[in-house]
Amino acid sequence: MRLGVIDIGSNTVHLLIADVHPGGRPLGATSDRSVVRLMRFLEADGSISPEGVTALVDAVTRAREIVATEKVDKVLATATSAVREATNGPAVIAVIEAALGQPLTVLEGEAEAHLTFLAQRRWFGWSAGQILGFDIGGGSLELACGSEEVPDIALSMPLGAGRMTIDFMPDDPPGEAAVERLREHARAVLEPAALVFAEQPTPDHVVGSSKTIRSLARLAGDVHSGWAGSDRVTLSRSALGSWIPRLAKLPIASRELLPGITPDRARQIVAGAVVLHEAMTALKVSELEASPWALREGVLLRFTELNAWDPAALNS
Repeated sequence: MRLGVIDIGSNTVHLLIADVHPGGRPLGATSDRSVVRLMRFLEADGSISPEGVTALVDAVTRAREIVATEKVDKVLATATSAVREATNGPAVIAVIEAALGQPLTVLEGEAEAHLTFLAQRRWFGWSAGQILGFDIGGGSLELACGSEEVPDIALSMPLGAGRMTIDFMPDDPPGEAAVERLREHARAVLEPAALVFAEQPTPDHVVGSSKTIRSLARLAGDVHSGWAGSDRVTLSRSALGSWIPRLAKLPIASRELLPGITPDRARQIVAGAVVLHEAMTALKVSELEASPWALREGVLLRFTELNAWDPAALNS
């Protein structure tokens, strides 16, 4: 079966088309992204502006046009924190559904964490043991841990890289003072989560997914030769910490030239680095390994298992 996932996130609208079958790994056929950066379209009352809705419709229409050329059997459309938390969310959802020509599933934060954890588990396998997973999107940070495919703990916090850039780093370059303000905020938000995770078994494997974390791993991490010619990329907390002051001094145009930093992530990479460093510190993590699979792959895997698109099951 050929499936398409349209992931409406806080930074991008990402289309992934893959061939799937029960018991097998999703085989990606087409991937396309439209950079939207919804956080810049948030009004003072928390609503998405008309310009933001137009940007979403344009991106969704582009994804739908690509799907039409790919002989896709079914399209799974999801939205995450930016749409979920907008004060005009229901109206925005209605407009998106009209552009899609089908219903949109708005994932709760905990469901995001569950689906991402499923993808991380499947990528690293049962031999990874107790996994602690990090995922940083544009609007939220997801944390999850467990030894099975369903995590024992799954939390979502409003510490996304795009959100934190808008709230704490409006200047270019942001500078050290902005970094310290964000550090203090992130520590306060993470403190309750750190207490919960401290009660869990020590992880055998720590994993980071999302484009922000993979970009940081490519910039500051180490590449190791993996099985069958694939690369393993690890990122230490110390290496990440050493890059933050340098990133904070560079303008966006210079950050775009760094290894692993794409133009669509250059604006929010400093905030993402600070949030990840504080999360690793709070959870006493010295190193993580980047995962190529994240939310979209989790959606594909869950659908394949259920053999149906059940929004209630996804959000349970």
